[in-house]
Amino acid sequence: MANRLSKIVTRGGDKGETSLGDGTRVAKDSPRIALIGDIDELNSNIGVAIAHLDDGDVHSALIAVQHDLFDLGGALCFPGAPLLSKAHVTRIDEAAEALNENLPPLKEFILPGGAPVIAFLHVARTVCRRIERAVTAYAREDEAAAFARQYLNRLSDLLFIASRFEAKRLGIAETLWRKENSIQATD
Repeated sequence: MANRLSKIVTRGGDKGETSLGDGTRVAKDSPRIALIGDIDELNSNIGVAIAHLDDGDVHSALIAVQHDLFDLGGALCFPGAPLLSKAHVTRIDEAAEALNENLPPLKEFILPGGAPVIAFLHVARTVCRRIERAVTAYAREDEAAAFARQYLNRLSDLLFIASRFEAKRLGIAETLWRKENSIQATD
C-alpha cells in the first residue's frame, strides 16, 4: 500500500477551517464536520469496547461496524456521496437478530453497568443516539443521509443487544432499574 499521509501536521486548520475531500474549505464547526467528528468519537468508543471483548460474535459484528462508520465519515467528506446503503442496514439488522436470538425477553429497564465491557457498550450506544439525532437534522438538508439515519438507529439497538449478550456470556446479572430505588416526585 502506498503512503497516503506523508505529513500529519499540516497547519491547514489553524484558522478554524478544514478541507473536504473535494478540496472545498469549510468551517470546523460546520454541521458536516461536527458530524464527522461525532462519528469518529463513536468509532473510538466502539474500539474501547472491542478492546475489552474476547473474539466472538460481538467482536466480529463491531469490527464490521467500525469499518461502516469509517466509510460513513469518509463519505461525509465528499458532498453528494451516498451515505451508506440498504446493504449496510441489512447487515446491522442481521447482526442484531443473531445476537438477540437466545436472550431472555426484557421485563425491566436495564441500567448501564455490570462489567466494564457492558458499560462501554452502553456508552457507545448513547453516543450513537446523539449522532442519530444529528444525522436526522443533517438529513433535512441531504437526502443521501436516509440510510445513515436508519443504520445509526439500528446500531444503537445492536449495541444495547450486544451489552445484554455480553452480560449473559460473562454470567453477569444485568443491572435492572427498580422503582423502589427511585425517589418519586410528589410535588
